[in-house]
Amino acid sequence: MRPAILLLIIVFISCSADQEENLKTPYIMVLGIAQDAGYPQMNCTKSCCKIAWENSKLQRMTSCLAIIDPTTKEQWIIDATPNFKNQLQLLKSKTGTEKLDGILLTHAHIGHYTGLMHLGREAIGAKEVPVFAMPKMSSFLKQNGPWSQLINLENISLKKLAADSIVYLNKNIQIKPFLVPHRDEFSETVGYKIVINNKALIFIPDIDKWGKWENSITQIIQKVDYAFLDATFYKNGELKRDMSEIPHPFVEESIELFSTLSKKDRRKVYFIHFNHTNPLLIEKSSAQKDVLGKGFNLATEGEIIKF
Repeated sequence: MRPAILLLIIVFISCSADQEENLKTPYIMVLGIAQDAGYPQMNCTKSCCKIAWENSKLQRMTSCLAIIDPTTKEQWIIDATPNFKNQLQLLKSKTGTEKLDGILLTHAHIGHYTGLMHLGREAIGAKEVPVFAMPKMSSFLKQNGPWSQLINLENISLKKLAADSIVYLNKNIQIKPFLVPHRDEFSETVGYKIVINNKALIFIPDIDKWGKWENSITQIIQKVDYAFLDATFYKNGELKRDMSEIPHPFVEESIELFSTLSKKDRRKVYFIHFNHTNPLLIEKSSAQKDVLGKGFNLATEGEIIKF
């Protein structure tokens, strides 16, 4: 056998072994990237949504992450979105199963918990699916129908969370919820820190403004390995309404704030939770080119984050 061919075979075997080994360690899968109402949004006939109505391949599901441990065949999702059943199908395409070992909720806005309805007797009639929730979120589910029925019929089993307290999902994965300022009409709002193989990922799909938080987001980015962050709106004026009523960090503001970060730290940032008006949803838009050109990432559905 010629040396060149032998070398190619060795390289191929080595690469295949690396890929197989990576799939045997816990990882994160992105199941959705859009704001609560998805993309395109109902009743939107503007150019931002028209292209997605006309081409279903451009449509995007609501922001959601899956935590997968192939060593124990366990999997969890963060938030139960309106696209719950489709996201479980996407998850199944990777892992071969829709079975969930738990759902971690961030807060009581429609894109983050209403998918729980699919667990009820009108749908799959699930049995005691663990749902991890903060105190106010738990009270909201207990005191309001139809969510209270899920508890009474034991479709779900509430698991208590406490801010800044570590929960071990299993021996390989730990999570820690932390409070963030947001419009807390019905519950508190949390982000999550996920630790796998001594590496950390933070997930903050919703927050008001970085300046309202008692913590420094830039310092947090420097300390973790991945940061999935609120990118609901690209800039002020994106909506024809007073946007101070629905405060989020504009992506332009975040980019300015993160401009002092090193290239290495900027590569940790993955923007997510895009409103239907956000030009970052439009492939090869000037907004996309600007964000990517500055060294940041845009979360994509089906993306795998390895640890």
